[in-house]
Amino acid sequence: MKTTFELPAVLEVKHIQEFLGIGRSQAYLLVKSSSFHTVTVGKRILISKKSFLEWFEGMPAQTDMTTTLIEPTI
Repeated sequence: MKTTFELPAVLEVKHIQEFLGIGRSQAYLLVKSSSFHTVTVGKRILISKKSFLEWFEGMPAQTDMTTTLIEPTI
């Protein structure tokens, strides 16, 4: 398990999974729960380290915290 200092500035689901010591399905359920801000770029789900750690440390969550980016079609 990584410490908070070892986490990258932008997390992926695998980082949350490893940090919390939970399974892949649980990590995706947590990310989809809107407990912290996420950004979807294509098929990747990205989470800011700051947002995740605020949630982890018990800071109050804000509403409407999921952003989806749609890839442009050419």
